[in-house]
Amino acid sequence: MMRLSFFKNTLLIVLTLTLGSCFSCGSGNSNAKTEEVVIHDTVDIKSKETKSVEMEETTELVLGIEDTHTYLPLLSDKKVGIVANQTSIWYNVDNIVEDGLNQEIVTLTHLVDSLYNSGISISKVFAPEHGFRGKADAGEHVKDGIDNKTGIPIISLHGKNKKPTTAHMQGLEVVVFDIQDVGVRFYTYISTMHHMMEACAEAGIPFVVLDRPNPNGHYIDGPMMEAEHTSFLGLHPIPLVHGMTIGEYAQMINGQKWLKDGIQCDLTVIPMKNYHHDMPYSVPVRPSPNLPNDVSINLYPSLGLLEGTNLNAGRGTEMQFQLIGSPHLPKEKYPYSYTPQPNFGAKHPKHKGTECNGLDLRETSRMSRMDLSWIIEAYRLHENKENFFNTDNFTAHAGTKELQQQIIQGYTHRDLRKHWMKELIAYDKMRQAYLIYE
Repeated sequence: MMRLSFFKNTLLIVLTLTLGSCFSCGSGNSNAKTEEVVIHDTVDIKSKETKSVEMEETTELVLGIEDTHTYLPLLSDKKVGIVANQTSIWYNVDNIVEDGLNQEIVTLTHLVDSLYNSGISISKVFAPEHGFRGKADAGEHVKDGIDNKTGIPIISLHGKNKKPTTAHMQGLEVVVFDIQDVGVRFYTYISTMHHMMEACAEAGIPFVVLDRPNPNGHYIDGPMMEAEHTSFLGLHPIPLVHGMTIGEYAQMINGQKWLKDGIQCDLTVIPMKNYHHDMPYSVPVRPSPNLPNDVSINLYPSLGLLEGTNLNAGRGTEMQFQLIGSPHLPKEKYPYSYTPQPNFGAKHPKHKGTECNGLDLRETSRMSRMDLSWIIEAYRLHENKENFFNTDNFTAHAGTKELQQQIIQGYTHRDLRKHWMKELIAYDKMRQAYLIYE
């Protein structure tokens, strides 16, 4: 069974998570009603009628990966491909008493190891951005590799190919996808899933998703992706914060016929039990190198757009996506200072070796909407506004050129949210057909 608040409450961890330490790879109901509750210009959109997983007597969260009795028969006697990274794990929690203290022993097991030890024939593992072990920088090309322990080939989907080739798919009879998403459009794991679904549809190979919680699944927000700006940072007409689990999102890709030429894949989602979208969820390992904890994941929708500006978002520190800083911000308004240096996940951080004036956001309470007031204020106070935006990068993350223009024109974050509201409500009505959970 899964437990919540892993980062905060675990006392003792026993790792059996090999991750193939020898790998060389290194990011409904169609008639459902919708309730819109506007609070301080924020839309809190919840489904009143959704297809829900039958609840067990226990209230503990059960992930798709844990429901082995459902998906193992789909893999038995077949040649299996797996799309996975360091987040493709499940764990058991045992309580022990030692020296008079109650402790939790958490045993982590990777999907690849679990299936391999169960006798499942794994032909290939496909790795997304950041590689199979999740150590590569954002955007860094990752090479193919081999697991020295099992001899399983590792194929990178963030190197020469972002979509598997016909040769990659040869010999496979089923593909399993199990990666932790964080619910943000430009977080590229959903783009990797799109390309794998498309490859499976073209090859006539079933595609199985082991569902996981979305730690930002309790709201939708942000500008919509415009067709002319689609890229690997955003392939679909969705808001920046999409509010769906990875399994629900796969159903939406298929149902909306977003794959090439409108083809659909043979999709099976292994759902969770006892999950709902408002549930706080703490992921057991970093979903990528620069999302180290719950706060960074929760702030990521608001601070991810900083990638397309002169501002550093904590890369090059141990507080990634919890800081805002630049040497071009006034010290009197930005009293917190730090100096980015190369580190795990950031070989070349923005403003490397230069002291940045900024804000420390580590004490921010759990957010239920984006907050662009930080980027708006930083633009207003930045000493060199002409160099504030990297327009192409900012547009790729925002999904629209309009947002940069609106910030320059002096829009407040409340103005922006009002501007998005009509499209957010339309999107929410569309997504109802694909929701599995309340």
